[in-house]
Amino acid sequence: MAAFTCTSRPPISLRSETKIASTPSASSLSSRRMFAVLPESSGLRIRLSLSPASLTSIHHHPRVSRLRRAVVCEAQETTTDIPVVNDSTWDSLVLKADGPVLVDFWAPWCGPCKMIDPLVNDLAQQYTGKIKFYKLNTDESPSTPSQYGVRSIPTIMIFVNGEKKDTIIGAVPKTTLTSSIDKFLQ
Repeated sequence: MAAFTCTSRPPISLRSETKIASTPSASSLSSRRMFAVLPESSGLRIRLSLSPASLTSIHHHPRVSRLRRAVVCEAQETTTDIPVVNDSTWDSLVLKADGPVLVDFWAPWCGPCKMIDPLVNDLAQQYTGKIKFYKLNTDESPSTPSQYGVRSIPTIMIFVNGEKKDTIIGAVPKTTLTSSIDKFLQ
């Protein structure tokens, strides 16, 4: 499964994607791209690009720099130890489970699902033995999400004794997920 990791910390290092000639022309500078590699990124790079408009302002006003900033995310393969639940195993794994169960409704094409995946994996390790975690691919098992009214993903639901107790929709911070989980632990 691919995952995106994002962070807002300052960059550790900068590297240039293309080499610039010693006497750069406006066209060669416009293709220059600097990437900031972030410490916890594992694939997230911030791209700093020089636009032709910023080149003229740099030439005439060296102190003025108009850098466009764009975030470039790269997918990385991650392994997950979270078991998969589907339409046929739903009753036995979720509804008849002892104790609380968290189900992550996701799809492989969903960007926010990929963003929240590392958080769910961390929480699964953090709450080992206290709550069961499952992932349900909505493309492969469409019946169960429609039964529970899942209209957007990622959606995380918490079940206790087969009854839906809480629903979290969207890529939310880890603190939101932990506070929802903690409500249902004895």
